[in-house]
Amino acid sequence: MYECSLERMTDKIKTMSQFGDAGHGGITRYSLSPEALQARGEFVRRMEAIGATIKFDDMANLYATLPGSEPDLPGIVMASHCDSVKNGGNYDGILGVMGAMEVLETVADQNIPHKHNLTAMIWTNEEGSLYPPAMMSSGVICYDYLPEDIRVNFKHEDMLKSTSVLDATKTFGAALDASGYKGDKANRLNNKDYKAMFELHIEQGPILEAAGNDIGVVTCVLGMVNYTIKVYGQSDHAGTTPMKYRQDALYGASKVLQYLHDELDKLDPELVYTTGEIFCHPNVHTVIPDYVEFSLDARHEKPEVIEQVVKVIENIPKEVVKCKTDYEIAWTRDTVYYDKELVSYVQESVDELGYSNQKINSGAGHDAQFAAYMLPTTMVFVPSKDGHSHCEPEYTSPEQCTQGASVLLNAVLKCDAK
Repeated sequence: MYECSLERMTDKIKTMSQFGDAGHGGITRYSLSPEALQARGEFVRRMEAIGATIKFDDMANLYATLPGSEPDLPGIVMASHCDSVKNGGNYDGILGVMGAMEVLETVADQNIPHKHNLTAMIWTNEEGSLYPPAMMSSGVICYDYLPEDIRVNFKHEDMLKSTSVLDATKTFGAALDASGYKGDKANRLNNKDYKAMFELHIEQGPILEAAGNDIGVVTCVLGMVNYTIKVYGQSDHAGTTPMKYRQDALYGASKVLQYLHDELDKLDPELVYTTGEIFCHPNVHTVIPDYVEFSLDARHEKPEVIEQVVKVIENIPKEVVKCKTDYEIAWTRDTVYYDKELVSYVQESVDELGYSNQKINSGAGHDAQFAAYMLPTTMVFVPSKDGHSHCEPEYTSPEQCTQGASVLLNAVLKCDAK
């Protein structure tokens, strides 16, 4: 068994955290921003230093490859992203990139024999924080393999037209052209030139830490539904309308939300659901709201539980406190199971290294879930302190990051041996 370098990993974490440093312990590093280009430049510099060849495709996905002894065999790729959400942390996404770099650096440093080409990859625009949607590039690359209801959201020409959430005059296509990383479509990840993909990632939740385990052996990405719930009332003056005559849409929405919580809590305890978005009209303190809509995001591995969620939504009362209610589906995804053989390589590696571990699923979306439709794929999780992610307190120790990279390295070598 091989182990990666704590010293190198610590240095990479320290260096990468400078690119987009928000001044509060985290980063803001939007895709293809100057800060993201700095991170890419550091990736290229370090990978060229160990003799890796660099290429990029038409979506600016970046590939660094160490050739194997039988370079005509399909390669093995380790991939994640270097962009972040606003005021995000120093580990989400970029850890998978640093882990892939560390694998290649360890292979080169220890002259570890391998037959297949080994590639470290940066996906472009996983977060979609500046140019929506999330997982944009993997959606485009894996387009032909995605289910139709997902594929429709990732047409290449539409992605190029995606406008910045900060400046509607700027498009993703323009940022791509200006990045210096727009390359040849022929360089895209595919299932002919590559045999497998691995992604190292922080858990982004509290499960591993609570269990005292070092590694999560990821089996799937949870299926989910996302609905928009709508409540219609009547706007009237806040000071002159007696309470008994009101049709207050916000009050009605609160009742609907309470109904949903009460009913969904009766379902499987593994179900997670969230209302994270709300719109209230006219949003004036002297006017009774006449319209409110809010999101409902629900996730679970089993499709039958998701079906139960849908039934709860479909049974929302048509009228609540004199307000009409309605709903519409925003989008869905089925549970994506990772390749069992690759999962077994991860499990064997972590057991042989002697790290405590458990099987775990991912409630969050990742580029790996789209890649899994195209070629065998799996993930490795390391703990997130206090379960924090997508925020500046996000933290995983250098030792834990190095353990994750070591599991990744040995799993990749098992894949290479087959």
